[in-house]
Amino acid sequence: MRRAVDLLYRLGGWLAAFFILAIAVIVLLQVGANLVDAIAAAVTGEAIGLVIPSYADFAGFFLAASSFLALAYTLRSGGHIRVNLFLRRLSEPRRRWVELWCAGVSAGVSAYFCWYALLLTLESVEFGDVSPGMVPVPLWIPQAAISVGLFVLAVALIDECVAIARGKRPSYRGDSRRTPSG
Repeated sequence: MRRAVDLLYRLGGWLAAFFILAIAVIVLLQVGANLVDAIAAAVTGEAIGLVIPSYADFAGFFLAASSFLALAYTLRSGGHIRVNLFLRRLSEPRRRWVELWCAGVSAGVSAYFCWYALLLTLESVEFGDVSPGMVPVPLWIPQAAISVGLFVLAVALIDECVAIARGKRPSYRGDSRRTPSG
């Protein structure tokens, strides 16, 4: 089971990286098209009119996908911003209870957001909602990436709750195989 969930977190991280790369590619293509247009206008006096249709919409969709798909991977690797000033002053047993409470509340909030993101996605499917850009993209596609990212984050937070409750060090604090005392 541990391998499966770790693979799920890594897969989310890899998909997020793919979408970041896709943003770079689509923006570079549009910059190249603008450059060709500028050169054509300078040489012939008239621009060709090259454009990547809805490139800004696609870049926004890719950004949403990469942001949400990376959440669980970032949590597990300790990349989220946390305020440790308070936690460092607590004894290890108290710190564990505070971290358990925080992970539990976060898991509940993530599951809540996941549920409503999923309902929004299903509603977009039901009504056939599409983006308003030049290329009408069914909105359920980017919304599904958000729902999946929130689901995997909720799983990761529940995973952290179980680890903390068992006395293990949370993954975001370093080596998760170590116990808090060692």
